[in-house]
Amino acid sequence: QVQLVESGGGSVQAGGSLRLSCVSSEYTKGIDCMGWFRQTPGKEREGVATIYNIGRTTYYADSVRGRFTISRDKAKNTLYLEMSSLKIEDTALYYCAAGCFFGSGRWSSQFWGQGTQVTVSS
Repeated sequence: QVQLVESGGGSVQAGGSLRLSCVSSEYTKGIDCMGWFRQTPGKEREGVATIYNIGRTTYYADSVRGRFTISRDKAKNTLYLEMSSLKIEDTALYYCAAGCFFGSGRWSSQFWGQGTQVTVSS
């Protein structure tokens, strides 16, 4: 079964950096697309970054492009999200996702982790 466990969330000052990690089950190695999503109160869950094993392709939301970097270490069953130049608006509950896809005008995913909170303060 697919299991996703996020870690690395916490509080950081604006302009700082943070790295999120997502440890997954062995089964996840067979899933091509994995990604990070985030959600804030009153807003729908949105795709932050996704990565495909085939073609080594990555996609980023306009709001984080140039500041966030997604990577995947299949040997360690771990997905990472390196965040830098953090802004207050980056504050959200971040979810690790497996089996991501784009449809109906937005990113979504088949499997989800429990989420890890990231809070950016001034």
